Amino acid sequence: MSVAVAKSTNWHDWFKPFARLGYGARGLVYLVLAFFIISAALTTGSGGDARDAVDFITQSTASAILTPLLIVSLAGYCCWRLVQALFDTDDHGIDPKGLAVRAGLLGSAATYGFLMVYTLSLWWGGAVSSGGGSGVGFARTAATFIGAGPMSIILSVIFAVVGAAHVWKALHRKYRDHIEASQAHLRWIDIAAIGGLTARGAIFLVIAFLLLRHGLAGEEGRAGLAEALDFVASLPFGAWLLGAIGAGFFLFSAYSLAEAIWRRINVENA
Repeated sequence: MSVAVAKSTNWHDWFKPFARLGYGARGLVYLVLAFFIISAALTTGSGGDARDAVDFITQSTASAILTPLLIVSLAGYCCWRLVQALFDTDDHGIDPKGLAVRAGLLGSAATYGFLMVYTLSLWWGGAVSSGGGSGVGFARTAATFIGAGPMSIILSVIFAVVGAAHVWKALHRKYRDHIEASQAHLRWIDIAAIGGLTARGAIFLVIAFLLLRHGLAGEEGRAGLAEALDFVASLPFGAWLLGAIGAGFFLFSAYSLAEAIWRRINVENA
């Protein structure tokens, strides 16, 4: 007489969909950013930044549903990046190149952890209306630190390396190493990944340039996504360049959603 034994459930079973939600959250943020940037290109203005995208989502008519989901999803992405970096689930190793990639993953975790805290502060305390709540104050404190003298030069180098790595990853299709999809789907993923990663890499390089300029001048000044978009808008054919970046961010949003579906979440290697 056989006895059925229930299959035990471990943390891998719930963490994988948690991480996939995170990729979806990144896709949602970049989708809103693409909308802002393309709208700005049509009016020759600037396009805002990730906090503006979060503000837009949390103030929408569906915010009661979207905001808690966004908080949980951003937490999922942050946790997955931490697992990738600390436990080396993708076998980057401990050589200089591998450590640089893992440091980038930690930076990504910090960025989306910041967005999660900011979103939580808006949802919990309604900081957006007054502009002086904890989320905005936190953002301003971080911006002041980032724009401070020698720190600007250090971060400039980091952003330059990350930006160049995005472009290299796009041109060499290295993202395919972590995607499990059919050839038919990969053809569409290639379009989204190459365009999206290139646009994101270009923005990181612009931020690196602005940070370096602040650092060499010994001045304090913000150099984030909004400032990079302002700089691009000020260039010759700025509206067209903004439109191209907006289209690239739309493709990056599609790439993020593709990762939510087909990305290999090999958390069992942790």
